[in-house]
This record gives sequence, structure tokens and C-alpha cells, in this order.
Amino acid sequence: MLVDVKVPVLAESVAEATLMAWHKKSGDTVKRGDSLIDIETDKVTLEVAAPNDGVLTEILKPDGSSVSSDEVIARIESKGAGAQPPKPAVESTAPKPAAKTESAPQQQSLPAVPAPAQESRLSPAVRNLLEEHKLNPASVKGTGPGGRITKEDVLAHLARPSPVAAATAPVSAPAPQRAPVGAVPASSPTPPTRAATPEPAPVAAPARTATPISGRGEQHVPMTRLRRRTAERLLSAQHENAILTTFNEVNMQPVMDLRNRYKKEFEEAHGTRLGFMSFFTRAAIDALKKFPIINASVGGEDIIYHGYFDIGIAVSSPRGLVVPVLRDADQMSFAGIETAIRQFGEKARDGKLAIEDLTGGTFTITNGGVFGSLVSTPIINPPQSAILGMHKVQDRPVAENGQVVIRPMMYLALSYDHRIIDGRDAVQFLVAIKDRIEDPSRLLLQI
Repeated sequence: MLVDVKVPVLAESVAEATLMAWHKKSGDTVKRGDSLIDIETDKVTLEVAAPNDGVLTEILKPDGSSVSSDEVIARIESKGAGAQPPKPAVESTAPKPAAKTESAPQQQSLPAVPAPAQESRLSPAVRNLLEEHKLNPASVKGTGPGGRITKEDVLAHLARPSPVAAATAPVSAPAPQRAPVGAVPASSPTPPTRAATPEPAPVAAPARTATPISGRGEQHVPMTRLRRRTAERLLSAQHENAILTTFNEVNMQPVMDLRNRYKKEFEEAHGTRLGFMSFFTRAAIDALKKFPIINASVGGEDIIYHGYFDIGIAVSSPRGLVVPVLRDADQMSFAGIETAIRQFGEKARDGKLAIEDLTGGTFTITNGGVFGSLVSTPIINPPQSAILGMHKVQDRPVAENGQVVIRPMMYLALSYDHRIIDGRDAVQFLVAIKDRIEDPSRLLLQI
């Protein structure tokens, strides 16, 4: 029986996607849930998993092809009983009594297919794992945006011993299990640490990457879909917005002293490193509350004021710059912000960011300092009206109380849309951030 492999349903704003490199070739044996190919949209990279066990008999679309939502890109020859079963309809009747008389299994059982409302939020790989192990999505704790279940969450759930196994397990310390992303390892006294805004880790070169050229030759490499979309948005931002940039500098010594004093306790308590980004995110939110026009956007002839604070954090990935969004960041703790940023960095490097991770946002923070930038003029991320640029911390001579002293200084840049934001508001907003970074106690007292 031939089973079609289709492009996942794309977001309404995404008309087409591009096939990257196939992980399998025609004639290979595949198992249900195996990753076949990654599909790049202008926002995220999606994974296409094998829907059945069988043999990949035909690849209809080669690497680099443009495809649309639900388009057939390959076919799998399924083996007899391994054919893809039809998804059962949701039953309205009560469960059969016999199901309640079974002994306690290692993992909680349920119908093979999640409920439609939950299934729409699960990736193909997650759905296949849940079906294969007969797991109830409600029994798996999701660590993705909005509680969404990721593949790592399912694997962690499977690795976790059941109550029956735990009761009969020997007293000796068990082998460490992989915890969900962002969780605090229970058996590790010193949690692993990562940079607050990570640089891209070395990864295998994606398709259509330039190779070294000898002599005076030339090589034409097509832009990726993400790079083309980024270019379009940058040009649109410059053409449609009246962008100005104002600068200031901030003494980082108070924040650095605070971090050095509490970083070990913070890491032990929360399982993540205390970086600069949480301080700047909290300072930016306090300043946005004082100057709500910075958090606003233009909608036709209206100014749209937002009563929420969804902060975009620019992250560099192997395929380009992406801006995942911290939802309701004003309600997040320092540890919550640092953990979320670390998770976004990992997802960006692995190409696992979901479309919902990147949509929305009312204000953006970008840190060129991780690459050594001393000063820059960031471009706003439409429809937002402002963006904060952080830069490299560098020891410089400054005047304090009539004396020249050496301090770790950082230049800050605020680019803003002058159509709705006056220079006075932009300057005072940046000063408000400076005040909170140079006196972190203001962040605690909210003054």
C-alpha cells in the first residue's frame, strides 16, 4: 500500500516553503516518526516525519523545490499490517468497564490518536511518538510555548520511571535521565550553564551553502527563503518608517557586581545562568510602562497602544537572524526570562522554532555585543515601533565626582519610528533603562 508524504499545513501567512536536504533516499527503509526532510518557510523550519513503516519508494520533489501546504512530496510503500490506520473518530460513549480492570501499566494508556483540539498543536514527530507508545497527551508535561508538547518532552516522559517501577527499584542511585528543556536537573548539584544570548553553534552546512573558491572564480548561491524574507522586511522597514536612533551609555559595574555575588546560588536554584538579558528585559519593561508610546504600533491612521508586553529577543541561528517572542514578559521572573531565552537559542540552532514562537511582539531587544559590536543602529521589526540595541562591554575612562576612573561601559542604541515617537520620549526611555541598570535595586522596588 502506497502512503503519501505531504507538506504540513502551513500558516495562513505562509504561501510557499522550500525543501531542504532529504535525510533519506529512494529505496531506504524508514520507520514511522523518522525525520525525512526539513522544510524551510520564511519564518521557521518544519520537520516532515514518516507517517508509516515501510520503504521510501519515490521522492517527487528534490532538494530546493518550492512546495505548498499539503502537497505530496514522496511516497512510502507500507508493509501489509503496517499500513497507516485510519484515525478513529472521537467516541462520545463512556469508556468500556474492561479498560478499568487492567493492572497498572508502565505508561498511561489512551486511544492511539490525541483529541483533535490537542492534535492540531502537535508536530508529526510528537504525534507519532504518542501513538507508538499509547500515551495520553494530558500525561506529558509540555515545555514549549503555551505548554505545547515537544519531542524532547515525550522522550523525557518515557525515560521517567512509572510509580510501580519506582516502588520496586533498588536503592542505588539511578542513571541520570534527560530532563525536559529548561527543567532543573534534580540529581546535578551544578546545573549546566549557557550564554544568555547564545552565538550559533557549529552545525552541518545547510543546502545551497557556498564552498571555498580558488583563483578568481565566482559562485552563485541562491538566498534561502528565510534570508529573502529577512531582506524584504528590512527594506520595508526602512522605506515605510521614519527611523531615527538615539544613543546613551551605561555603567555595567553594578549589574556585574550583583551577578558575581549571586550567580552560583542563582544557578543552583534555577538551573540557568544569570545573564545580562534578564536585567535589560526587566529594565525595558519598566521603561515601557512609563512610556507606553514606545510599546505602541501604527495601524493605518491609528496608534495602537498595547496593554501587554511581548518582548522579542533577537537570536542568531545558522540560517539567519530570528526573533522569538517572550509572551507576557512583565509577568516573568529573572529565572523565567533566562530559561526562555536559553530554550529559544537551542531551538534556533536546531531549527526547531515554531511559527507561534516568532509571531507578534511589541518591542525587540538585540545584543550585537556577543559578536564584538561596539555600537550600531538596529532596524526596527515592523509593526513594532522601536528596538533596543545592546553592545560590547568595554573598560573605558569616565568622570565620576571630578575623578577619572575606569568602568565597564556599554553603549545603548534605541531606534524608533519618528512618525509616532518624539525624540523626547525616546531619549527619556533610554535614560530610564540606564537608571535601572546602573541601580538594579530599582528593578526590585519598581521605581
